[in-house]
Amino acid sequence: MSATLGARRIAIDQLAPRPFAEMLRLERAIDLDERVRHLVTVRASQVNGCAFCIDMHWKEARAAGESEDRLYSLDAWRESPLYSARERAALALCEAVTLIADSHVPDEAWDAAAAEFEPGELSHLVFAITAINGWNRLVISARLEPGSYRR
Repeated sequence: MSATLGARRIAIDQLAPRPFAEMLRLERAIDLDERVRHLVTVRASQVNGCAFCIDMHWKEARAAGESEDRLYSLDAWRESPLYSARERAALALCEAVTLIADSHVPDEAWDAAAAEFEPGELSHLVFAITAINGWNRLVISARLEPGSYRR
């Protein structure tokens, strides 16, 4: 997050380098299936309206081999046949955690994820969802410009 990324308000990475580095360290510590992780990072960013993160994580997902069809359908994942039961459980949990003030993570969302993910995986999934929500809030606050991210 810097002037080179088109931050209209504040270059938070340069002005708060230690907490920024710790957020990056948190990201690196999360051990989660890459495909699931890409889906939840894009979906949380869609829910939060974080244009920069949608752009960034869409590009990252495509580079990792995710299909355009699955990404285009992500905001209507419940109606799409393109996602596995495991991915659907992760997306439901992602939305519940992202919208935590609305529902405090309903048991149905938690139980569906717990049925698909081992406890350790589920813990990492929760951290991945929490991390992207944190990034969304930082990026939206700094007003990073979508389209400026390069792999």
